[in-house]
Amino acid sequence: MSAIFNFQSLLTVILLLICTCAYLRALAPSLIDKNKTGLLGIFWKCARIGERKSPWVACCCVIMAVTILFGD
Repeated sequence: MSAIFNFQSLLTVILLLICTCAYLRALAPSLIDKNKTGLLGIFWKCARIGERKSPWVACCCVIMAVTILFGD
């Protein structure tokens, strides 16, 4: 099933996007920072969320991992 129609898969994709963007911005800030507007601005926004809300994102990642491993 597609991640669009499965809510848990959609949340997993969003969390992975936030974590990946924050990691890439830590490695190469100029890669993410040059596109603050437009369609590629989504990656900049995800990186900002990952940096500013990192304890909450980490908790969500742990909870998502537990539900994926031990759910159903």
